[in-house]
Amino acid sequence: MTLITEPHLARPDDFYAALLHAHRDLTEEQSQLLNARLILLLANHVGDLDVLREALAAARANIVDQEGQPRSTDSGAREQT
Repeated sequence: MTLITEPHLARPDDFYAALLHAHRDLTEEQSQLLNARLILLLANHVGDLDVLREALAAARANIVDQEGQPRSTDSGAREQT
């Protein structure tokens, strides 16, 4: 199995709304805990370490460059992998 990086959600706006709703009224710490638990639940669902490593690398690539330095976020645009 390989990581799917092109749009794959049937209803992405509904998912985004559900994600925002899940974070509603949480403190910053609770929100971070929710994210961590969600990541672990989804990683368990995927179950393939190679795919999870691909996902980790893809997510990190949009945050830091090859040398581990933060990427500039001044444009406000997000890269898609």
